[in-house]
Amino acid sequence: MTGLHTLVVRQDNLGDVLLAGPCVRAVAAGSGRVTLLVGPRGSAAAALLPDVDEVLVWEAPWIDPEPVWPGSDSVLDLVDRLRRRRFDRALILTSFHQSPLPTAVLLRMAGVPWIAAISDDYPGALLDVRHRLDSDVPEAERALDLARRAGFQLPRGDDGRLRLRAELPDPAPFVGPEPYVVVHPGASAAARTASAGWWARTVRSLALRGHRVVVTGGPDESALTRAVAGSAIDLGGRTTFAELAAVLRSAAVTVAPNTGAAHLSAAVGTPVVSLFAPIVPVERWGPYGIRSIVLGDQHAPCRGSRARRCDLAAHPCLDAIDPRDVGGAVEKLLRNSSLEREYPRVWKQGTTGILRSKPPTGSTCQAQFRNEES
Repeated sequence: MTGLHTLVVRQDNLGDVLLAGPCVRAVAAGSGRVTLLVGPRGSAAAALLPDVDEVLVWEAPWIDPEPVWPGSDSVLDLVDRLRRRRFDRALILTSFHQSPLPTAVLLRMAGVPWIAAISDDYPGALLDVRHRLDSDVPEAERALDLARRAGFQLPRGDDGRLRLRAELPDPAPFVGPEPYVVVHPGASAAARTASAGWWARTVRSLALRGHRVVVTGGPDESALTRAVAGSAIDLGGRTTFAELAAVLRSAAVTVAPNTGAAHLSAAVGTPVVSLFAPIVPVERWGPYGIRSIVLGDQHAPCRGSRARRCDLAAHPCLDAIDPRDVGGAVEKLLRNSSLEREYPRVWKQGTTGILRSKPPTGSTCQAQFRNEES
């Protein structure tokens, strides 16, 4: 299959595209050329993935969390762009709650002769390979499993971890000398992160423990990082995604919620203290293939809700974390190079600590949450 021109589709956020990286490398090992179709929110990550020959960008209204119908002209233009590239095969990557079938319709219109995807819905003639697997598989492994089902394998010596292209900018102009700890407070959905006040207390706590702190954030997060940073270095809105990757690669540890920065940190090999709200399962979406400690109540009422906004006062699953526990987790990662991932014990107010056990998979959550994530 080495002469194939293969299309891989992943039209989500930055972290989703990074998690597709091992799948893309497997496809590249069995193809002559790889094109990656992403949404605008994930395009900066696509530019950093190895083995991608071309990136196409188009916002899918059945995937984007703030969907807008693009109009028939935009749809037909995409179909024309795809048709002109004469793809031999396509893999459509989606999360468990998304359908690949609208994308498959467009690929069929573009003349793609062979399409594979994971689909719980009956695909009719839209898919040549309809793959199904356990929904609790980590997202990177879910995509890689589809690649294997489609006949692609990682090359010999590839461990399947997240990875970026080797060339990244020099972070020194942004951060000065090492060592330092990165704190990244922002997230694409408010339910995924703690309050600005909590993050400010955590930055102060880390500084009091003797850590040099660098606060990072995206272009629309400069007000948040300014409120959080205090005397720490504030890089909110000052770096490109590639420059952020370089800053994270030189960091000792990253402290972040479930957001693209956590996955970017994993991709550059930096350990993560993950402040993880249980709106999605940590087993699927926690930092992948990197040493990490997960903090946050994984049995909060929002468990599994995919909420974009927390409807509970004071965001208890994250704001109740003692900032001192964050410092302890940072220092544990610095001390213990053999640690893989630790999860919080069953959370009760007033308790702290972490154990080496996965949280149970069942949930008795009765709370109702609005603004479900796409």
